[in-house]
Parts: sequence; C-alpha cells; structure tokens
Amino acid sequence: MSDRDPHFFQRVYEVVRQVPYGRVTSYGAIARYLGTARSARVVGWAMNQSHGMEDVPAHRVVNRNGLLTGKHHFGGTRLMQQLLENEGVRVVENQVVDFRRHYWDPGEEL
Repeated sequence: MSDRDPHFFQRVYEVVRQVPYGRVTSYGAIARYLGTARSARVVGWAMNQSHGMEDVPAHRVVNRNGLLTGKHHFGGTRLMQQLLENEGVRVVENQVVDFRRHYWDPGEEL
C-alpha cells in the first residue's frame, strides 16, 4: 500500500474511526500502521479533508508530541480542544497532558 493509492484517505479514515473515546493517536502512527511510515504529512492532509465527516473523529489525531497541530482546521475555534476535553483528555497550551497515558497506537491495538 502506498500514499499514492487512490483509496489511501479512506484507509486513514478506517483507522481513525477505531481510535477509542478518550484516546489520541498520531499522524505518524497511522502512517506506520498503513505501511507508509514516511507519510505522516499525507495522513494530515487526509484529516484536513475529513472535516464534515461526523463518523471520523479527527480531533483524536495529534502530532507525535501530543500537540493539537490540526486545531486550525476546526474553524479557528477551540473546538478540537473542547472535543478532547469532553472525552476526559486534558489539554494545556494546545498540548495533550499526560500524552503517553492517552496515546493509542493502531500498530499495537489493531
């Protein structure tokens, strides 16, 4: 599988749909799981295109350090942070607090 696969975005969404409530994963973890470890940026592009897809919890995908790098795709509001906090994930200065505890790795879980 490659990030040039026309169905790559759909495969990304399939993984993101499985991220449990109250957990987060990273763009890179999704890319590694899909066998395209160097495609974290393409996973980010997929997440950017997912807004409006209510069944894709894009707010649960953060960067490898737990930063809410995709927050600007949530209408310029604090919506991404609010959605995470509604699930019990504390965020301070756009970073997930206790990231390792909330981290979900599809390579280990799926």
